[in-house]
Amino acid sequence: KPSHSYIALISMAILESSEKKLLLGDIYEYIMEKFPYFNNQEKAWRNSIRHNLSLNECFIKNGRSDNGKGNFWSIHPACLEDFSKGDFRRRQARRRARR
Repeated sequence: KPSHSYIALISMAILESSEKKLLLGDIYEYIMEKFPYFNNQEKAWRNSIRHNLSLNECFIKNGRSDNGKGNFWSIHPACLEDFSKGDFRRRQARRRARR
């Protein structure tokens, strides 16, 4: 199992995308390609990815997909610099943005 947190896995996927935003399915695909440990039929890790996206303030919805099914996910601007440097610790983005 990779030593990275789910926050780190999601952030790596988004940061390596050309537009810095991805659909949920694209995040799954990235993780399965880069980390063979996750290339299986188990759903638990996918639930953890969805949980982290929806509950962590560092990830924000960034528009709907062209077909209207699903949202693009991106990194909150207040966390972008830290994540780009490899600091994937959980933080409260909105509170940091107000300061």
